[in-house]
Amino acid sequence: MTDDEFAERIAEALFGLDGVEAVALGGSRAAGTHRPDSDWDFGLYYRGDFDPGQLKSLGWQGYVSELGEWGGGIFNGGAWLQVDAAPAGAEHPDMRKVDVIYRDLDMVEHEVAEARAGRFHREALLFHIAGIPSYLIVAELVMNRVLRGVLPRPEYPDALRASAPPVWHETAELLFDYVRVNIAPRGQVAECAALLTWAAICVAQEVLARRGEWCVNEKLILGRAGLRDIDDVIARLDPDPEALARSANDVVQLCRIAQAD
Repeated sequence: MTDDEFAERIAEALFGLDGVEAVALGGSRAAGTHRPDSDWDFGLYYRGDFDPGQLKSLGWQGYVSELGEWGGGIFNGGAWLQVDAAPAGAEHPDMRKVDVIYRDLDMVEHEVAEARAGRFHREALLFHIAGIPSYLIVAELVMNRVLRGVLPRPEYPDALRASAPPVWHETAELLFDYVRVNIAPRGQVAECAALLTWAAICVAQEVLARRGEWCVNEKLILGRAGLRDIDDVIARLDPDPEALARSANDVVQLCRIAQAD
């Protein structure tokens, strides 16, 4: 089964569930940057009530959450599945990892309106160092590939380009100050590495927002913002307090250059 055939098969199955109005392919598969072993990420856009039991009934192996099981907010649930892509009667299975993310269309439309007004909030999310902005689900509408149904494709709002950068900038500055005052003097390398990376990602979010570029995760954000050289600084962190202070300043300088571009 080809990749396109597999994507169509999954999309058709998800689109057939009650309450589902659209299905989109996301992640590296949508961007064309995937590896052969990359996951398959699908956004399942529903209206009103959606019963995850329908997804379980498809018979795919794995975990299916209830609505709200992931704590509510932007990510209110989903599934981590293994789906066999081998043709019927094949001697060996061709198991592929499929992630499904629930997307409440009422929430999506609300966040589109909020983004257009320049408003957003941030939420903690596992695997995301600096958390996620609520406009992430707006970015998905632009960056994902709709396979079934119809979804809006909003432009990056001017109001958001004005409002988001200062929020990310202020967070980064607070983190840098905390490192200088509370972490570097103690020679705490681990905390220093964590906080400097967090701050740099906030600066990357600032830079992309100012450019009006959508972003759906942090995996490539440092490179996109011109901050990949932070790796070299983090790799040479030294527990000597003065050395840590210099390293913190090096990260700040890298961020200043990115902010000026």
